[in-house]
Amino acid sequence: MTCRSIFAFMSSCLKILLLLPILSLTLWACKQVDKRTNATDAEKSKEEALRIAQADTLNLTDVEWLDSIDRSLGKLKAKKSVDIIWRFKNVGNKPLIIDNATASCGCTVPEKPEKPIAPGEQGIIKATFNGSGEGSIRKEVHVIGNLKPNREITLSFSGQIDKK
Repeated sequence: MTCRSIFAFMSSCLKILLLLPILSLTLWACKQVDKRTNATDAEKSKEEALRIAQADTLNLTDVEWLDSIDRSLGKLKAKKSVDIIWRFKNVGNKPLIIDNATASCGCTVPEKPEKPIAPGEQGIIKATFNGSGEGSIRKEVHVIGNLKPNREITLSFSGQIDKK
């Protein structure tokens, strides 16, 4: 081997050694950005619905809740599903549009009206709780729409799950 070929080989190795840390640092930085921006689908959906509702302040409407927004279900049987219904009436002068309904955990699945609720009409928000957990429970359903005054309301239910 000549000095020139040894020098060329060492030069190539040095370039690779210098580029490896830079490449590694770049890949690591990309992962960190992904971690910060990787919100769950439910969070993204809730944020988008809230953004839309806040942008449309001219079409807000009043809602009267016909049932308590904080419901006590008393004693519940473990692993037995239960449906919770909150009835409401659109007492405003604009159609009520529920953009989104999300739950505080995966054990509760909310359902919202798919069509607008006309002024004077009634509707429901339904949640199905799967009966998981033990002891005292408290779950929330977050509803976003063109509601006065806050565009978002939190409905909740609580109960005591028997171990039997």
